[in-house]
Amino acid sequence: MKRLTYIIAASIFLFAGCESFLDTESYTKKNTSNFPATQSDAELMITGIYASMNDLIADPESHPFYIFEMAGDDRLGGGSTSNRGAQSYDRLLNAGISFSESLWREWYSGIFRANNAIETMDNVTEWSTAGKREQLLGEAHFLRAFFYFDLVRVYGQVPLILETAPQNLPKSPVDDIYAQIAYDLKQAIDLSPSLKFPEYGSGHASKWAAEALMARVYLFYTGFYNKTELPVAGGGSVGKQQVITYLEDCINNSGHTLVSDQRNIWPYTNPYTGADYQYVIENGLLWEGDGCKETIFALKFSNTGDRGRFNRIVEYFGMRKSNETCFPFIPQGYSNGPVNTTLWNDWSSDPDYAGDTRLRGSICREQDEIPNYAGDPIKEVEKTRLWAKKYLGVGAYEGDNLIISFAYFYGGINNRQVGLTSDLILIRMADVYLMHSELTQTVTYMNKIRQRAGLPPYATYSLESLKKERRYELCFEGVRWNDLRRWGDVQEKVNNQEGVAITNRGVPSQYTFGAFDFMQRYQQTGGGFWKIPESQVTLSEGVLEQNPGWDSAYDFISLPYYAN
Repeated sequence: MKRLTYIIAASIFLFAGCESFLDTESYTKKNTSNFPATQSDAELMITGIYASMNDLIADPESHPFYIFEMAGDDRLGGGSTSNRGAQSYDRLLNAGISFSESLWREWYSGIFRANNAIETMDNVTEWSTAGKREQLLGEAHFLRAFFYFDLVRVYGQVPLILETAPQNLPKSPVDDIYAQIAYDLKQAIDLSPSLKFPEYGSGHASKWAAEALMARVYLFYTGFYNKTELPVAGGGSVGKQQVITYLEDCINNSGHTLVSDQRNIWPYTNPYTGADYQYVIENGLLWEGDGCKETIFALKFSNTGDRGRFNRIVEYFGMRKSNETCFPFIPQGYSNGPVNTTLWNDWSSDPDYAGDTRLRGSICREQDEIPNYAGDPIKEVEKTRLWAKKYLGVGAYEGDNLIISFAYFYGGINNRQVGLTSDLILIRMADVYLMHSELTQTVTYMNKIRQRAGLPPYATYSLESLKKERRYELCFEGVRWNDLRRWGDVQEKVNNQEGVAITNRGVPSQYTFGAFDFMQRYQQTGGGFWKIPESQVTLSEGVLEQNPGWDSAYDFISLPYYAN
């Protein structure tokens, strides 16, 4: 039996809510006989679970947020001929040997650490803060659920490991995995304090995050697998009404709410950039900050400049050869994930969305904002001249000097990579509102979002209107692909991408999936599940079986327009 050795190492991290830094030492010499012994030890142990999330961001092509963004219909793969990862996720292809290995390694490392915390929390016999034991246990359960929910959506069936003893396990039935996720989230909800934002503490997942994630899990599981209830490990189930109750508790009691203007969530509205960014000036926008009241759960970053401690998702989505001609989007990147022109056309021509402030707040159209930006025609492929503003790095001026990243003004580093420290938002209140409307089939909370965007209310609810609202409000936030999957609407990906006008290395062309039928490919993979890293199959000595549809015929092959 192969064994994996994990080291519990707490590192600098930030998570959801207000900003704080936790500098911790290595605990590689600690073991369960002497650790944790104190409340401080227990807090450091939970810090070690969160650290897995920062460790993975060093390899953004393995991050679920990136995978889900590339797989959806509103971005193309893009990048250059060397960016096979983005183009493969866009087409359900394998980009290389043990592709996404980092995801498997880091998320199971996080699961191991969560298991360890749950097993050893009662080693601490004296607590200096009332309720701290329950809060930390709640966080451990939440994070284990979070990791498994990502894994089960990326890979489908995976080994369900719930203890730290070395095991070599096969894939578990999907119902068992979801039952464990639901159990962990119920534990997190019941154990976590009902403190309102921001009182529940900086750098912590909260009860409200667990309630919101429970709704997201319920919607995907019941939709994708055609179920009516979410099973719970140990017995029982979570039904629709219970999920609605969780959402209403989050809405009414969390202290989280919508910010005044959705555009104020995104860093391009920060005051240092906004002072010279005409779009911000004309619309009177003002950043409400990382960890704002709408953010329920977000991956946060330090200003230390360490690899993995900056937002490499932003780096990968950034523009190639950016310069002052594309102000404020200054930090150079790899041009992955160009916006699909179909999204712009659908949104701008929809009479229900005439005057929607979010369109230009979410998408930068070169001809409108940066017409003199040349890009990198020698390398760029699948270029649409549309960019997702939410996760583009932004610079600012200090007098006459152009600062590459605005984080410099907040104590960060003036660098195109390590200066990218803005939040990666994973759950926000707008999503909670829309999940509530979907589950209750009412327009109340959906209309609150429309009102904020300057749009008239819907008179009645329809699933069609809900789908459009989720597409436009939550675009580029890692939710679209799994929405399509749970609604049974993946054909929309083909409809929206095939034949779209693009530029490949300066030559006009049209987007193509390649020499195969995407929907047939989707069915071959069991509904869009990715290849388990080959190394893990090998290490299991045959216990872990590879997912269907991943023979060598679907290894990445250079696309036909590369010859241009």
